[in-house]
Parts: sequence; structure tokens; C-alpha cells
Amino acid sequence: MIDKNEILEKIEKATSTSELESLNVEVLGKSGSLSLALRELGKMTPDERKVRGAELNQIKTEIISAMDTKKSILELSEINKKLESDKIDVSLNKAEDSKGHIHPLTQVREELLQIFGSLGFRLVSANDPDIEDDFHNFTALNVPPFHPARSMQDTFFVEGGNLLRTQTSSVQIREMERTGVPVKVITMGRVYRSDWDATHTPMFHQIEGLYVDKNINMSHLKGCLIDFLKAFFEVDDVPTQFRPSYFPFTEPSAEMDIRCSLQNGELKIGANGNRWLEILGCGMVHPNVLKAVGVDPDEYQGFAFGMGIERLTMLKYGIPDMRKCFETDTRWLSHYGFEADDIPNMITDLSKK
Repeated sequence: MIDKNEILEKIEKATSTSELESLNVEVLGKSGSLSLALRELGKMTPDERKVRGAELNQIKTEIISAMDTKKSILELSEINKKLESDKIDVSLNKAEDSKGHIHPLTQVREELLQIFGSLGFRLVSANDPDIEDDFHNFTALNVPPFHPARSMQDTFFVEGGNLLRTQTSSVQIREMERTGVPVKVITMGRVYRSDWDATHTPMFHQIEGLYVDKNINMSHLKGCLIDFLKAFFEVDDVPTQFRPSYFPFTEPSAEMDIRCSLQNGELKIGANGNRWLEILGCGMVHPNVLKAVGVDPDEYQGFAFGMGIERLTMLKYGIPDMRKCFETDTRWLSHYGFEADDIPNMITDLSKK
């Protein structure tokens, strides 16, 4: 005899899914009490079978419904218990607070922006392409087709005849195309060359200056760069010399050297130095560069200069290996980095000049 109420009570009192599954087998399994009762229907008369069959099917439906409901409740309860037992107390073993540092390249970049902003230069570097075309990177800068800078040993070429820019001078060309002259700007950004050693990396950062106007001459260039070096290295006097050199985009061209010395393994810049150190390249803008952007070189002339930001950083802050600037070593950054308060607050004003 099947006692529906007794079965439903057992279902209600079940405390686990395993206990409920055992009850399911006991009642609805192949040899379960309800399954056996259903088999007995074959021994009854048609009228008895009809009445008893309907009764047993109703009992079966109620039992299955009760088991499904109870199973859902028990499964949710067991999941919650498991989550409760497995949860991690994140308040334990709290990691020590670590203070971040400003990267030396970021520090020097802000110093450069402040100095050249005070000298009247305007920053133009936003939204200029790292992937350049031949005209803006070479041809407009008076780099002839046979010049070695175009070869694979220096330049990363990409499909379509374009390349990863080798200098930010291409930005100067684009700026003169956009605004014309006079122009007094600095450009700053990533450049790419096929080099790798302690003082060269395939990607590095440059800052370049361009000043084109009427009656600009070499004395303006010298005065600008000397004032910059005094401010950057924080010294009152920096002996300098300009050695004749060659750059396709300037004529005359020069390498600028500064006086320095090594004192207890530390580089000192200033008048007491006993050796010369090359610091940057510069010169008067070549007439062909002005012609390439539609400027009359008989009416306008100017000067240009360029230097690597990593090299300036290494010289000022005693960093021996340029490659370390691009490694994710927090110990290195803690040693050479700067506190946030060390950064001058001037970049917004400069970019709006």
C-alpha cells in the first residue's frame, strides 16, 4: 500500500540531495514501492485498473513535483554552504602599501617642456603618426635616395612603402605645411631605429626644436641651446663648442659639446670640466627643406636641433644602461624614479601656447 502523505513527509524532512536521491530510488526506482504498485495494475480488471491507475499516477505526479521542489532547495542550500566554507577572508595577510614613482623619462620630459616653454617654444606632437611616409620622413628633409639612413640597417620599413619614423623632424614638416611660417615649435615623441646596446634601443624618444622666421641666424641657435643646457643641468656656466658636422636637413650643421668631468664615478657638467661631451646635433635649416614646404629661403631662415630624451636622462641622473628604462623592474624604478611632487605642473600651459 502506498502512503502518499508518508512519502511527502519524508521528502519534506530530507536534509541533503543524497538523502533525497535515496528516497527517489526507494519510491520511484525500478524496484521502488510506487513502481511495484504500478506493475500490479496488470492483475486487475479493466474497471479496477482505470480507477487505481488514475490514483497511482496522481500520487506519482505529486511525489515527483515535491521531489523537484525539495531538490532545488537542497542544491541551493548546499551551494551556499560550500561558498561559505570556501570563501577567502581578504582582510587577512594584507599586503604592505607600496608607493609608486614617476619614471625618469617622464620626469625629464616635463623638465624639457618647462624649459622650452619658458623660451617661447610651442609643443606640437599630439596625433602625429609613428608610421610615416617617405616624403615627410626623408624627402622633405633633404635626405637623398642614396643616403644610408634609408637602408634596412637603420630604418624599419613596413608594407606600402611606409616606415616607422626615424626622427620627429617629420612633425616639423607637417607643422609648417599646416601653419606656414614663422614657426617656433618643439616636437617630442617616439622614434625607431635598428640599434640595440647600452646606449641605443630600437624605440626611443626625441625632442627637436625648430625656429623659422625672418633674420634668424646661428647666434640665435647658440643662445637658445646654451640657455637650455644651463637650465637643464642646473649650472650657472656651461662651456660649449660647436663642431662642424653633416645633417641633410641643416646647412651649416654642427655637433654641440659641453664641458664635463668624472668625479668619483659621477658625471659633473660645468666650467670645471676637463673633457668634452657630445650632447646634441643642430644647424641652420637647409634651404631645400624650406622649399619642400613652400617657404621662400631668401625671405625666411631658421635653426633646428635635436636630442635623445633617454640620453639626457642618463647624463643628468647617472643611468648607465638605456635599456633598463624599458624593463618592468620596480626595483630599478624605486631607485631612479621620482616622487609625484617632483614633477613641475606646466604641461597644460605649454601645450596651449
